[in-house]
Amino acid sequence: MIFVSLGTQDKPFKRLIDYCEKLDTDEKIVVQNGLTDYKSDKLILKRFLSPEELDKAIDDASVVITHGGVGTIINCLNKGKKIIACPRLSKFHEHHNDHQCEIIDEFEKDGYLIALREGDDINEIIKKARNFSPKKYTSNTSNFIKKLDEYLENI
Repeated sequence: MIFVSLGTQDKPFKRLIDYCEKLDTDEKIVVQNGLTDYKSDKLILKRFLSPEELDKAIDDASVVITHGGVGTIINCLNKGKKIIACPRLSKFHEHHNDHQCEIIDEFEKDGYLIALREGDDINEIIKKARNFSPKKYTSNTSNFIKKLDEYLENI
């Protein structure tokens, strides 16, 4: 199963669903479409998922295709998933700015995911993902908290 997450942003992300409609696969494609209205004979659309349903969908997925939200990306990395990430873009009114491009660029540069950019062929990206081994993610949160505590103690 391929799982697609558009997140819960208050702006539609039809462009990513349009990409997924072009997938040439026999695998089931489940899309958490949030506030993006869409009708499809090919995709299984689920507006919102509970945290448990979301975890199960990610666990069951061979590949996760997602927006550029850090929470979703980190959740998938913690589960060792192959991730294809497509940024929401302001020029299409999918977000207020283009910070998701920067997020995805950094994660891709570090070997954690594969980016799906405007104009890319999603079937070529899926083929690339099948042979992709994401870098193991290690959180730096405790180190960040330690440095923040040290800083706050010294002001």
